[in-house]
Amino acid sequence: MSEFSIPPLPDYSDRHSAAIKSTWVSVAVNVILSAGQLTAGLLSGSFGLVADAIHTLSDLVADFVVLFAAQHSRQGADEDHHYGHARYENAASLVLGVLLLVVGVFMAWSAVQKFHTPIGVSRVGVLALWVALASLLAKEGLFRYMLAVASRIGSSMLIANAWHARSDALSSLVVAAGICGNLLGYPLLDPVAGLLVGLMVGKMGWEFSKSAFHDLTDRSLPGDEVEKIRATVLATPGVEGVHEVCTRKMGDFAVVDVHIEVDPLINVVTGHDIGVDARRRVLLQHKVLNVMVHVDPAGGFPDGDHVQVTQGSGDSKVV
Repeated sequence: MSEFSIPPLPDYSDRHSAAIKSTWVSVAVNVILSAGQLTAGLLSGSFGLVADAIHTLSDLVADFVVLFAAQHSRQGADEDHHYGHARYENAASLVLGVLLLVVGVFMAWSAVQKFHTPIGVSRVGVLALWVALASLLAKEGLFRYMLAVASRIGSSMLIANAWHARSDALSSLVVAAGICGNLLGYPLLDPVAGLLVGLMVGKMGWEFSKSAFHDLTDRSLPGDEVEKIRATVLATPGVEGVHEVCTRKMGDFAVVDVHIEVDPLINVVTGHDIGVDARRRVLLQHKVLNVMVHVDPAGGFPDGDHVQVTQGSGDSKVV
C-alpha cells in the first residue's frame, strides 16, 4: 500500500435533485404566466403582451430541455459513450439557443409587419398593463429563486436558465412601457415593444448557441481555472513539477489531462500512487469529471511522449 491518502469522491445526487425541483417550479410558473399573458393579450389587443407570451412559452420549452439534459447527462459511461453523457447539457444548450434565435426572429418580423400596416394598430385595454406588471413581478421572483438554487449547487446550466428568467422580467418591463404608451395615445409603441422583445430573445439565442457550439468543440476552461488545477496538482505530495495541463468542457464540468513530474528513482507503484492521489485531489476540489494523469521523470530525462512525428516522413522532433 502507498503512504499517499486517497479520499472518496463527492456525491452529486443532491445537486441533481435540486436542479430537477427548481426546474419544475419554473415549469409551473411559466405555464400559468403564458396562459394568462396570451389570454389577456388577445382580449386587450396587445401585440406586445402576445409576444411576451410567446417568449414565456419558449421558456417552457427551455425548461423541458433542461429537464431532459439533467436526466440524461448524469448517466455514466456505456458501450457507446466511453466518457459518459455529460455533453447532453451542451447539446441541449445548443438546441435551446437555436430555438430562441428562431423565436426572436419571428417575433421581430411580426412586429415589423405591424409597422407596414399601422392602421391595424389599435388602442389596447388596461387589462394588458396589469397582466404585464404581474408577469414582471412573477418572473423577477422566479429569477431570484432559480439563481439562489443554481449558485448553491454550482450549476452553470441552471444559472443560464435563471438569467433567462431575468431577461423575461426585462421583456415584461419593456412590454409594460409599450402598453403605457399605447394607453396614452401612442398605439405604435406596442409593436415597438414587441420588436424590442424579439431582438432581446434573438440576441440571447445567438449567445447560447455560440457558447454551446464552442463547448461541443472542446473549448478549454478559463485560464484562471486551469492555473488553480495546476496548483492543486503541484500541492500533491511527491509531485515535483507539472509541465502540461489540458482541459475541455464536458457539460457543466471538465475533463483534464495533466503531465506530472516525479522522482525518477522511485518504483512504478509509488509513481502510480502519486498520480492517483493527484487525480483524486483535482476531482474533489474542482468541477471535473475525469483526470488523466501522465507520470514523467523529473530532472530533464528524455520523454518519448513529447516527440512529434510527421506522418509519412519518418522525421521527428521533441516538442
